[in-house]
Amino acid sequence: MRGLALLAALLLTAPAALCASGPARIGKVDTTFKLLGRNDRIVVDRYDDPRVDGVSCYMSRAETGGIKGSLGLATDPSRFSIACRATGRVTIRGTLPDNEIVFGASANWLFKEIRVSRLWDAEKHVLVYLVWSTQALTPEGSPYNAITAVPVDTP
Repeated sequence: MRGLALLAALLLTAPAALCASGPARIGKVDTTFKLLGRNDRIVVDRYDDPRVDGVSCYMSRAETGGIKGSLGLATDPSRFSIACRATGRVTIRGTLPDNEIVFGASANWLFKEIRVSRLWDAEKHVLVYLVWSTQALTPEGSPYNAITAVPVDTP
């Protein structure tokens, strides 16, 4: 019984972000009432770019409720949005690759992940952030994605 409680605690913490500093939960909105377990909801998290000072990304995503969602066993739908903004002076630390996964969140305790990639548009001096999802069990993957951009002033 004690092992089951430990397993449930681990599953409830599974949606933690992959970014070292982790996300800051800005808030949540319940969308669908569930009689058992928590309600379906939309959560909004802030991620600070670990290699670019002064850029924060705000991502909203759907989370499944009910018993499976409360235990971390449900697969969250691939519905999300992203808005990245300059929240201070934008300073790039070192050199950035043209394409890098900068952070992500688990949408299922085992199979699915939401990722944010940073792309560099050198011609326009713009950081482009793309949110997308992976799913190990479907051959076609997920076409759902969202994009945002942050201009970088050049000295």
